[in-house]
Amino acid sequence: MKPYILEQTNWKQVKNQKYDVAILPWGATEPHNYHLPYGTDSLETARIAEEAAAKAWALGAKVMVLPVIPLGAQNVGQIDLPFCLHTRPSTQLIILEDILFALNRQGIKKLVLMNGHGGNDFKPLVRELQPKFPELFISLVEWFQIVDPDDYFEEAGDHANEMETSIIMHYFSNLVLPLHEAGNGDVKAFKLDGLKNKIAWAPRRWDKVSEDTGVGNPKKATAEKGKKFVDDVSTKIADYFVELAKCDIYDLYDIKDIKPDNYH
Repeated sequence: MKPYILEQTNWKQVKNQKYDVAILPWGATEPHNYHLPYGTDSLETARIAEEAAAKAWALGAKVMVLPVIPLGAQNVGQIDLPFCLHTRPSTQLIILEDILFALNRQGIKKLVLMNGHGGNDFKPLVRELQPKFPELFISLVEWFQIVDPDDYFEEAGDHANEMETSIIMHYFSNLVLPLHEAGNGDVKAFKLDGLKNKIAWAPRRWDKVSEDTGVGNPKKATAEKGKKFVDDVSTKIADYFVELAKCDIYDLYDIKDIKPDNYH
């Protein structure tokens, strides 16, 4: 029983403990090449949240990891694949609002959304809901953007790639097929220069882009690489949890430390 994991703890523990921060992991359910489980985004995000919470708890931060939400907003084309569970952003908004409503009534004033799926876009949702809950501070952590993956992995990609494969091999080795059964994660690029050069954006048609649903070659993945990556990522997240738990949400700004990128 871990007092910082809601699914594992009990009313006796919760009743007698004041929690400062709630953490909501949010993933997706979709194919991840031939070798990784459909729940990859949710599984890895929940475990990274748990690891970061454990480190933060050991440092005195009273945090609580909520059950992971396994419903992501999928790219166009991916939703046509069997058992890919697509959730509209408007549905995500309703789910998030219901959770915020409950936490706010219960006196929790700090929430961290931990996103583990690139198709989820929570910034507009937070901007819409924050005015409804002015007493609740909401922040977003996207664990896959915290450190440079090039420092840990040899192959690029953003879906069932070497990084994700290494993480699942570390946490859930029993759920990974032998890598010789994985596809190479080859992808086709847009023909339009404006899209290739990121002048414009459009959602990828997964059925046109990738034969095996992967984006990036996973064949060089190892559990050791995954462990090193999540150790560093979870430590950085834990540091934020500790800082957030201690802070006064009504005194967050310092004119001497303005970082404009944080406001986008």
